Amino acid sequence: MTPSLDQPLGQFLDQVADRSPAPGGGGGAALTGALAAGLVAMAARFSAAQLPDAGAIAARADQLRLRAAELVDEDAQAYLRVLDAFALPHDAAGREQVRVALDRAAAVPEEMTRLGAEVAELAARLAVAGNPNLRGDSVTAALLAEASARSAACLVDINVTLGGLANEVSLRAARNVAAAHAAAQQAAAR
Repeated sequence: MTPSLDQPLGQFLDQVADRSPAPGGGGGAALTGALAAGLVAMAARFSAAQLPDAGAIAARADQLRLRAAELVDEDAQAYLRVLDAFALPHDAAGREQVRVALDRAAAVPEEMTRLGAEVAELAARLAVAGNPNLRGDSVTAALLAEASARSAACLVDINVTLGGLANEVSLRAARNVAAAHAAAQQAAAR
């Protein structure tokens, strides 16, 4: 199977719109995070005159972008494992397989929330102190990163509830959303 982001964008978008279970919301959240990180990297590369550590910001944003791209397919695989587990007999072993699959299906978007918060914080820094000609790109990155984190947190909550999992995963995701929101607010403030 070709990784989602190794195919043309139009083909990926057609897959999202197709009558198939994945890629879905998690893939959309991860792709949004990757796009936000790409905007941060670009804005940082144009901000070397304003920020001495612009190169380090760009490098970190590139790492986050690549990780978010990987999460597109990891989320699809996790969701397909959930569907496979739900197809098992509803005995103790089958219920345990469902719980394990839902645990993984919650862990992937929880990582997206961490990534979204970090990207939003980098974007806010650039919006405030980076190249003023790229402020719009930095603000867009922060808002996209917040959207990625917020939608991923909803997926975490759904999987935690379905699996009867420990609420700590949802709490971590909520903290990450709060951090992403605060950064996006800072980036968008005039």
